[in-house]
Amino acid sequence: MAKRIQLVLNQDVSKLGRSGDLVEVAPGYARNYLLPRGMALQATPGLLKQVERRRAEELKRLAEQKKEAEAQKTTLQTIGTFKIAKKSGEEDTLFGSVTAPDVAAVIQETANLEIDRRNITIPEIRKLGLHTFEVKLHPEVIATLKIEVVPD
Repeated sequence: MAKRIQLVLNQDVSKLGRSGDLVEVAPGYARNYLLPRGMALQATPGLLKQVERRRAEELKRLAEQKKEAEAQKTTLQTIGTFKIAKKSGEEDTLFGSVTAPDVAAVIQETANLEIDRRNITIPEIRKLGLHTFEVKLHPEVIATLKIEVVPD
């Protein structure tokens, strides 16, 4: 069996690793595919130190993002219930429904926080009343909030 080669990836490679990862691959895979395309570099002590320094900076940046997301969650939960006005018909039924962009706009004007509509998980709301929804602020931070739909 041939000796394996250690490489540091320059970019994400599917089924192998992410950028900055130290991987062991077969010599042919390294020589014929990864190295000629610039997807990886031969692992050297200096390069490994550089990768560790980058990884530490990345972990610090991710910790700051999580801390910021926790602060946003606290801000959103302090507000409590968001109100949105929609046109309604008989028996408190809405004309249309409440969508994620509607909720994002209400959060923007109430809390002055810009939330991407794709991070809002909202059930189908077609009636007036109090409903709950979730906002994913960070992969590890999810805020569960309430929205009150009132007649316009």
